[in-house]
Amino acid sequence: MPTTVKDFFDRRVPEALAANPGRASEVAAIYHFKIGGAEGGTWTADLLAIPPTCTAGAVGEPGCTIEVSDQDLCALIDGGAQAAMQILMAGRLKVTGNPALIAKLLGLLQLG
Repeated sequence: MPTTVKDFFDRRVPEALAANPGRASEVAAIYHFKIGGAEGGTWTADLLAIPPTCTAGAVGEPGCTIEVSDQDLCALIDGGAQAAMQILMAGRLKVTGNPALIAKLLGLLQLG
């Protein structure tokens, strides 16, 4: 079943953080996700918190902010590396802050 934005931020990210609190604390960053589109919204993954959290809204000072449409986010989650490369090459993913933090997050969430 394809992933939805709500399922990703309300279930999958919190489950990954709960399953890997040590790895989350090694990343030690706050991420803001600004998702456009009908299923969009703003979420914060706080990997500085103990335990690490993923909540709706923009909370704290992010080390990395990721902006993408709801459709492209779902394609990134479900489509693997090929979909990610297409979205990146098309310029439909905007990252501000420390871009090296993206690889750390993808590894933690086991998407990369």
